[in-house]
Amino acid sequence: MTLAIDRNDPAITAHAAAYAGTMASKRRQTLIGAAVLAVLVWISAVGSEVDLGKFAANAWRFPKYILETMPVLRWNSLGADLAEWFWGWKGWLKLLWQTVLIAYVGTILGALGGFLLCFVAAANLGRSGWLRFTARRFLEFCRTVPEIVFALIFVIAFGLGPLPGVLAIAIHTMGAMGKLFSEVVENIDMKPVDGLTATGAGWWQTIRFAVVPQVLSNFASYSLLRFEINVRGASIMGFVGAGGIGQDLIEAIRKFYFTDVSAILLLIIVTVMLIDFATERLRHALLSLEHGK
Repeated sequence: MTLAIDRNDPAITAHAAAYAGTMASKRRQTLIGAAVLAVLVWISAVGSEVDLGKFAANAWRFPKYILETMPVLRWNSLGADLAEWFWGWKGWLKLLWQTVLIAYVGTILGALGGFLLCFVAAANLGRSGWLRFTARRFLEFCRTVPEIVFALIFVIAFGLGPLPGVLAIAIHTMGAMGKLFSEVVENIDMKPVDGLTATGAGWWQTIRFAVVPQVLSNFASYSLLRFEINVRGASIMGFVGAGGIGQDLIEAIRKFYFTDVSAILLLIIVTVMLIDFATERLRHALLSLEHGK
């Protein structure tokens, strides 16, 4: 059976008019928002002295530099050309391994620091307001200062080598992980916490038995994701002498060793892709265990 709609029905007409008015209002809001955004972007461009003319005049330099880093590969001498391109692969792989270790150790130390501070910074667990305020401001400081700045400071303090890179990544990771971990803690089910508190359990006992089991898989997932990010970050630590493949990369850039630049970048890209793939599989496995899939 087909029901006929009487378009002359006053109720239907009123609903149609109300719908049309609502849609017109949303369109006006969207247009006004787009106009405000465009004005703000223009003001920001003027304030930051963005010169589109200069950008257009020099845009060709970027692809030109990329093309200059590409080696000449000939089919009849492909093996020799590849050997010449990756002439320093043994040393580069050692520095890449050092880069991965810098990221790994920095991630472990930073995640541990974030783990210890996140419970204090969480609004639903922190008993002292001033302690929670101090922990949050400290974490903000740690993640606000760029890693490269920390690395430069530690190079001055401790000298050249991987140690400044590890410390820089650890501090920045602690700030980022502490923020993410505390947000996870703030979204837990408070019933186990209330139950243990009612039995007279101490604060750390409550954390150990009521909070940690709920958040551990998420903590591990976030730490793996951060490890991916830190591998990329550790790749440029060598720019300021903090160890890793970055020291050879910046030397090749400064001395215009064009093919060395592309070879090192390709090794970094492949390494990061492999690590991303492995950590992604681990994260998915952890999330599957958490949801019982």
